[in-house]
Amino acid sequence: MMKSIPPTPVRLRLARAALVALVLAGLSSAPALDATAADNNAAARELRVGFVPGPYAEEFKAGVEPQLRRKGYTVRYVEFSTGLEANQAVYRGDIVADVMQHEVYLKSYNDRNGTDLVGVVQVPTPPMGLYSTRHRSLAEVKPGSRVAVPNDPVNLERALKILQRIGWIKIRPNPNPVDVTEHDVIANPAGIKIVPLESAQAPRALEDVDYAAIQGNFAIFSGHKLTDALALEQMTPPYINQVVVKAANRDARQTRDIVEAYRSAEFQRAIRGNHFYDGFRLPAYFGNE
Repeated sequence: MMKSIPPTPVRLRLARAALVALVLAGLSSAPALDATAADNNAAARELRVGFVPGPYAEEFKAGVEPQLRRKGYTVRYVEFSTGLEANQAVYRGDIVADVMQHEVYLKSYNDRNGTDLVGVVQVPTPPMGLYSTRHRSLAEVKPGSRVAVPNDPVNLERALKILQRIGWIKIRPNPNPVDVTEHDVIANPAGIKIVPLESAQAPRALEDVDYAAIQGNFAIFSGHKLTDALALEQMTPPYINQVVVKAANRDARQTRDIVEAYRSAEFQRAIRGNHFYDGFRLPAYFGNE
């Protein structure tokens, strides 16, 4: 029978060294796992939100982002030149939401593109207005006056309704805004010449036309005040802009947090407390209706 050999001091030192090495190896691997989890969590908490030129990013920064930050989110603002680009980014998942369109435009976009974007909460929206740098009043209109209007059917209808309300034209009733064209003008007692333009080009066109119907966001972005308008549209709820997400994300936690922030008393105080938003059409949750 073999006798057990007591460990020597050398063997004891080697055993202790091996044990320490194993412990240190385990400790060194833990931070790597934690870092990966932290990176994934940070990515999940980043909200990429899209905007076109206008006041909507400022509204978000003033009253929505502070609440989201307190919930652990980081907000990244993504600027687009057109609503088409913003909606495409939402549908692809490049951004979680965009803020720039009303319900009528959204329906038209979905119908044309076979997409399933949905509005989740309305936002304070500046109305479309009729502006001029050549004239100080509507009374200065004369036969041949050039009036710029948006060239997309949905916003063209809004502009034509302004012109009809001030008595310059009369339009044929059309229950479907996406079908409206200049041919729906059935009377033109003012003798104006209607000039269709890309909506974003209207502010720059003011030097070349007598009057221009400009969407509120583009007017404000270009430095025009709502009080500068010679006439403002009588905005109805379908034309109040909204936060839009992909249908699959309608009930996502991040969507619910964005909606909750907009509907909060904090957001309402931020808007009501800033005279910049005077004249904006406020959603029903502000207690206007």
